[in-house]
Amino acid sequence: MKSQRTARVILAENVRQLREHAGLSQERLAELAGFHRTYVSQLEREKCNISLDNLEHLAKVLGVRAAQLISETQRA
Repeated sequence: MKSQRTARVILAENVRQLREHAGLSQERLAELAGFHRTYVSQLEREKCNISLDNLEHLAKVLGVRAAQLISETQRA
């Protein structure tokens, strides 16, 4: 049986892909979203959970809906 990818894994991949597509460093994305500079790194490395409020902040900066950040169909 094929294991299902977790929302944390999907989020990490989507954030990284969208951030790179936008030409943003992790530090710049964190600054624009109002996060500490290490937070984006932790998200992309699947090391922490994200609150719904922070998910919305991140989505706004990346120009997508919050649901798209945890969607397996997200592509930049």
